[in-house]
Amino acid sequence: MAVVVTGSSGLLGSALVRALRDQGRSVVRLVRRTPAEPDEAFWDPHEGVLDPAALEGCEAVVHLAGAGIADKRWTDERRRELLGSRVDGTRTLATAIAGLRDKPAVLLSGSAVGIYGDTGEHPVEESWEPPARRGREGTPPHGQWLADLATAWEAETAPAEKAGVRVVRMRTGHVLSREGGFLGKMLPVFRLGIGAPLGSGRQYTSWISLPDWLGAVTHLLAEPEVAGPVNLTAPTPVTNAEFTRSLGHALRRPTMPLSVPGFALRAGVGDLADEGLLIGQRVLPRRLLEMGYRFRHPRLDEALAAIL
Repeated sequence: MAVVVTGSSGLLGSALVRALRDQGRSVVRLVRRTPAEPDEAFWDPHEGVLDPAALEGCEAVVHLAGAGIADKRWTDERRRELLGSRVDGTRTLATAIAGLRDKPAVLLSGSAVGIYGDTGEHPVEESWEPPARRGREGTPPHGQWLADLATAWEAETAPAEKAGVRVVRMRTGHVLSREGGFLGKMLPVFRLGIGAPLGSGRQYTSWISLPDWLGAVTHLLAEPEVAGPVNLTAPTPVTNAEFTRSLGHALRRPTMPLSVPGFALRAGVGDLADEGLLIGQRVLPRRLLEMGYRFRHPRLDEALAAIL
């Protein structure tokens, strides 16, 4: 039986498809264009279009589709796109799964550690509930928009869950790969020797190496009793300042002694600075550890050495 994957053209999706095929699994990729390969099937997540035949009898579904959070500046239109690409796609997929006669055993649905908001120095696990928080003069605190986005994203898995499908909501941290994503965007700057901490540098970065992310997904596919939220992060989150030092050391390049001030980040990337760069989440993978997953790269220096 096949594993159906959405978002298969992205950094994580393409790596997952390769890994599943290396394990001898059959893969069906849902695409938003006319299918050009035998392993492709069409869907239109925004219009709610998905032929049930693409899912009927599949072993599992791994849902990774969603517009890149840091790919563009956050205009109002871009915020709607970021939200819609996650909410509409998850609703379309979960509703289609719920209507199948022969349902998959599991839906692994993407989410993010941004759901926890700004945790400061406080370590959080899957059971943690954020306290009621307010910013200045009653405005939402920094990080709240991403937290609300992830909450709405996860809620759309409900139809599949109610239909009896095991649903795992994968709350993923920054996945480290030199091919792209969080680390890929930083490498050109750090290779020039001008990498620097962002803001105070005290905000936590919850990360996971790409090999460990793939290993965790494979582990979740095989664990029939695991459902609900699971943090896909390494067990050793670090501050932004620590990440900066470790990356400079791994590349054997100097880093700047002064940090990049918040106003400069806001001028460069707009709202993303306050929502995603100047705050952080100190997230621990309690459930992965409890189910016996063994990290290949539990420490950042080990992960960077292996990747670079």
